[in-house]
Amino acid sequence: MISFIIPAHNEAAGITACIASIRDAVQPAGRSFEIIVVNDASTDDTATLAERSGARVIHVTYRHIAATRNSGARAALGDYLFFIDADTLINPLYLRSALSALDKGAAGGGGVPAFDKPLPPWFYLGYPIFLALILILKQPGGSSLFCTRTAYKATGGFDENYYAAEDALMVFALKRQGRFVLATGKVLTSGRKARTYSCWYFIRTLFTVGVKGPKGLQSRQGLDIWYDSKRE
Repeated sequence: MISFIIPAHNEAAGITACIASIRDAVQPAGRSFEIIVVNDASTDDTATLAERSGARVIHVTYRHIAATRNSGARAALGDYLFFIDADTLINPLYLRSALSALDKGAAGGGGVPAFDKPLPPWFYLGYPIFLALILILKQPGGSSLFCTRTAYKATGGFDENYYAAEDALMVFALKRQGRFVLATGKVLTSGRKARTYSCWYFIRTLFTVGVKGPKGLQSRQGLDIWYDSKRE
């Protein structure tokens, strides 16, 4: 059985499409599945829309992505766990590739993200570097990660000491458990952060976090790119 876990805070604009993409992707696979939306302190219609789309909704008030993902994993029944961001769309090729890798013994993996348009000019300059780093380091980010339940339990789950970069830490942890793969078939995720924040804001935030080191990731302060409720 496959468990799809979607952490969501004020994602009414995209949650229906996210769930629909999962259903469309899993149908050709012919496997039993469940979709769990972890509604984290939303003030919009995220939970209502998720329930209408057939997802099981869990309510939490963490505003902490690692804790939110872990809540979904604890409630999941599946042998394979897929963590899909609420602003991300998966596809049959991605899911088929991911399931094949897990069936063949991989501990986990992730999807290479493409971003919906329009995007600012500066993003097109940075994306090739971003993509190269993903392929070289096998560090796909958190928009779509997957693993076996056994590997997830062995890692202890997403590290709740951190409010950001918990996805990268999970990738490192999964690599220690076995083979980690990048699934074929890019997933489509939202480019809204690039449309909402300037290039200089990104640089300043990353520089500040870099100077502070791990402590800069252990609270929401200064992490507006990930926790600000701004929407387009």
